Amino acid sequence: MKRCCLITGASQGLGRELARAFWIDGWNLLLVSRSPLDETMEALGHRTDQVVYPIAADLGEAGAAERIISEVATRTERIDVLINNAAIQGPVGPAWTGDWNLWEATFRINLLAPIELCRAVLPAMIRNGGGSIINLSGGGAAGPRPNFSAYAAAKAALVRFSETLAAETKAHGILVNCVAPGAMNTAMLRSLLDLGPDVIGRQEHAAAAKVVAGRGGAQDAVSLCLFLASSEAAGITGKLISAVWDDWSRWPEHRDALAEGDLYTLRRITARDRGLRWGDK
Repeated sequence: MKRCCLITGASQGLGRELARAFWIDGWNLLLVSRSPLDETMEALGHRTDQVVYPIAADLGEAGAAERIISEVATRTERIDVLINNAAIQGPVGPAWTGDWNLWEATFRINLLAPIELCRAVLPAMIRNGGGSIINLSGGGAAGPRPNFSAYAAAKAALVRFSETLAAETKAHGILVNCVAPGAMNTAMLRSLLDLGPDVIGRQEHAAAAKVVAGRGGAQDAVSLCLFLASSEAAGITGKLISAVWDDWSRWPEHRDALAEGDLYTLRRITARDRGLRWGDK
């Protein structure tokens, strides 16, 4: 049976590029988006031996994940890979400002919906003897990101959830990893640029402008997701991986080191870790 991949946020940006790459690689696709998927479907083209199913859903709505999986069950018996790509930027500015409803929406779409989808696909993955879950991380997950507290907190929580889920599902042959895609020239990034340096911060604005000017692409993130969905990534789980900065293509050579330690995970840094004695009993 042909492999099947479910991708959320597939109507534009990284989601559309992921759909194209997995389609070219021979996968059947389940594409989820609240926006029309016409352009994505057109970009895929027709293949007689593959199928693609568009699914209209708003992950900001309670119960959306359950409805998605119910619809998926009418189309296919298996999901081999789940890519939780859909996200919103959320409120921008100091944490004590902004609309609380937008805070809640940010956590619903960036954290709770991916968790719901993970929970929903896992029983079938376990029955089928394995699978791969790829959760998209982002700026702020591994360090403070002033003025983007809702987005950063939701993504950091998603990384820790993924680490925990990886430990729970390892015995079932399921891989769970997070991908930090790096800055990309997307509609989300351009909308931040439009807010100006006084709103998002001068350093953040300068970085966004540099990416937009350079037409930053998604190829590194796409290649990493294809790798994590392949047999080459066997045994690599519970990691936060930078598509841009980590030499992940060589990781299969170091499976034991990756499995034994806390490399590429979120951890507390103590004084002892820095060779200092004053902070530890």
